[in-house]
Amino acid sequence: MDTVALVPAAGRGTRLGAGVPKALVRVLGQSLLSRAVRGLLDSGSVGHVVVAAAPDQLDLMGREVRDLGDRAHVVPGGGERTDSVRAALRAADRLVPSAGIVLVHDAARAFTPARVIRDVVGAVERGARAVVPTLPVADTIKRVDDDGVVAETVDRSPLRAVQTPQGFTVDVLREAYSAAGDVATDDAGLVERLGYPVETVEGHTHALKVTTSFDLAVAEAVLATAPAELPESRLDTPGSPDDTGSDNSRKVR
Repeated sequence: MDTVALVPAAGRGTRLGAGVPKALVRVLGQSLLSRAVRGLLDSGSVGHVVVAAAPDQLDLMGREVRDLGDRAHVVPGGGERTDSVRAALRAADRLVPSAGIVLVHDAARAFTPARVIRDVVGAVERGARAVVPTLPVADTIKRVDDDGVVAETVDRSPLRAVQTPQGFTVDVLREAYSAAGDVATDDAGLVERLGYPVETVEGHTHALKVTTSFDLAVAEAVLATAPAELPESRLDTPGSPDDTGSDNSRKVR
């Protein structure tokens, strides 16, 4: 089953304050977009990537992936992330009609290890309709009232932070975006609305989303110089999922 990845990259990334779209921010000379697209293709599980860029950034982003030939495509995105994913999905249907699996990945998660990408694709190949990589929530979580007073301490053991790439059968993602009538920042959330179970695989701390200048500093100091494939470390956080691949994937609704 062929796999295509969609990378919505039309956002401006104003929180990073870099003066250029976040996808074009460079870490040790290479843009986040270039690193993300190459990471997907180098995983061995993705055959094509479709990037949705702002219309006025098509040439700039096209240059970042030009050497990848017909494995990477840059198409016009939209004003909202939902619009960009929808545009990339339409383009993927045209460019890679044989694709049965589709991933949606953030360019800002440019250092996602190949193992995570392979685990997501593998879970869909084994029958999951939707899959997300997750990590246990490490911080104590408080629920507060309208006045900012703590109402309760939330049990964090069943909570997970969601990363990308998120994986879907192409039919399910098409259905989710056909039904989506508003702005969404989480593709799996659209699938959940339709009543489909969303399975989970273990994510990785290196798949952090570069959003702030601090994240960028971490990427430059640690992630950009790390080996492409690291030994898988066990997570000691209580309630963390087993690191044994998608056979231990969980379902959430």
